[in-house]
Amino acid sequence: MKQYFRKVFPIRFTFRIGASTYLIAMALVIGALSGAANMLFRSTLEFCKTVIFHNGYHYLGIDKGGLNRLLTPLLPMTGAILLVPLVYRFRSEAGGYGFPSFLEKINIQDGIIRFRTIVLKIIAPSLTIGSGGSAGVEGPIAQIGGGIGSLVGQLFHVSGNRMKLLIAAGAAGGIAATFNAPIAGVMFATEIILLGNFELTSFGAIVVSAGMATAVSRVYYGANPAFLVPQYDIQGIFETPIYLILGLFIGPLAAFYIKAFYWIKDRFETLQMSPYLKPILGAFWVGCIGIFFPQVLSDGYEYIEKAFSGSMVLSVMMVLVFLKILATSLTLGSGGAGGVFAPALFIGAMAGGTFGSIVHQILPEYTSSPGAYAMVGVGAFLAAVTHAPLTGMFLLFEMTGNYKIIVPIMFATTIGTFVAHRLMPESIDTYELARKGINIHAGREATILSSIKIKDVMRRDFMTVRDKVNLKEFIDLVIEGGGGFYYPVVDAKGDMVGVISLQDVRKVLYEEYIKEIVTVGELATEDVLTLTPEDNLATALHHFAEMDIEEIPVVDIENPKKVVGMLRRGDVISVYNKEILRRESE
Repeated sequence: MKQYFRKVFPIRFTFRIGASTYLIAMALVIGALSGAANMLFRSTLEFCKTVIFHNGYHYLGIDKGGLNRLLTPLLPMTGAILLVPLVYRFRSEAGGYGFPSFLEKINIQDGIIRFRTIVLKIIAPSLTIGSGGSAGVEGPIAQIGGGIGSLVGQLFHVSGNRMKLLIAAGAAGGIAATFNAPIAGVMFATEIILLGNFELTSFGAIVVSAGMATAVSRVYYGANPAFLVPQYDIQGIFETPIYLILGLFIGPLAAFYIKAFYWIKDRFETLQMSPYLKPILGAFWVGCIGIFFPQVLSDGYEYIEKAFSGSMVLSVMMVLVFLKILATSLTLGSGGAGGVFAPALFIGAMAGGTFGSIVHQILPEYTSSPGAYAMVGVGAFLAAVTHAPLTGMFLLFEMTGNYKIIVPIMFATTIGTFVAHRLMPESIDTYELARKGINIHAGREATILSSIKIKDVMRRDFMTVRDKVNLKEFIDLVIEGGGGFYYPVVDAKGDMVGVISLQDVRKVLYEEYIKEIVTVGELATEDVLTLTPEDNLATALHHFAEMDIEEIPVVDIENPKKVVGMLRRGDVISVYNKEILRRESE
């Protein structure tokens, strides 16, 4: 019978589900779960904000003014105290600004994110922001969505680039659902998570996830923009160059924010006190600022809308720019949990409003009201801080629903990002990694080398040679078991004065009389290229290729003349290959 049907119907119709179809299906699931996680996160945050911040504000009588305002620090300190048990149990996951380590896990490590990380990223930022800490929900929700993508990837046993893509899709869903901005979610994932490297297939999965997350979120929150703002019109072609000047103003401010943020973070790290008390100390200082300027507390979204409406005073906006930078740095630098997106939106609104107020007073007939510049400042500052211009452009457009600001935001964002990048080559998300010697933009392979320190690979069992030893004695030492091609030459104090290689000795190998006359010190190369234990393998491999040598001495950081190890090119390549195989097997 089968043969009969094959003769009558020679064409066989087969249907197979391809890899792209599986990917889109997983993206739909990730998007739906990210949208649901966003609702859970926002509900948790609102609960914490109501119980700790609003009720505490009323219970302590702070809303009545007077001396009761001096009790304001108790609010963020309460959140910091409640955070202590989480930090004690899950220190690396619960506290601080965790987005740089999230990028490292995606682009360098295996991308495995545990379920408990998702739970912690819901609870910890809710405590910090809900009690008045100056931070945002956007970084945590991106990590929550990314964690969901990772869990789905682990469920279906994906690895490598596919895992990275699913995490990016989840992050896109989280951002899209939070801001009701699907396009901005897509841009966030491609520019910040994937570092601008994506293909058509990956782009489709990210779009599907962002769209699905937005649809789920709109079922509960509706389709309204994140901010309700007045409609503004550009006052003719003469106003356009002013937005270019706004970009020139925003760029240096963004670079200052990044520098100040990590400077304060470093001060807390060097502070000699219990790490569990540092978030409480940071919360205290934020609360002290909140006594006089309560606008800096929590995410400050209501004050962003006031800046958009043009109802804020110039002097107050100018002060709030720097106080919000300080408050955010204190909150996150001390170990409080949260992100930098919402503070960046706040700072951008105040900076744009300040700039707009000044130019409107000077040129009232040729400029829009300060509110228009506050809106443009939001997108421009966010783009400059994150080095993600498309994210800043589309996020502002979708948050406000005002299409007429597209041209101004294009000008201000482009110039602001360019200036900030010239002043600070790394964004606020990658600066921490760059300080660790990790160039996350260099690709996965190069980044793996950047993440491995020389101290973990160098050979500590090596032979040094006294400078007064003659070549005959040196050759005998090598024959007895030197085990290398390059040997550091040291003086009587043990300080390195040069390096001698077997290639150097070969020139006089057959001249017996010379071997007993010439010393190692006379034949050694004095201009020696060295490395330190804290350098990474990417730097070492560059030096190996540049100098075409096989071994490099590793010297002490404090004493460049003291040799502590030898690094071989073959060892670097071997470690790299083993690390690649290990990560692929996982």
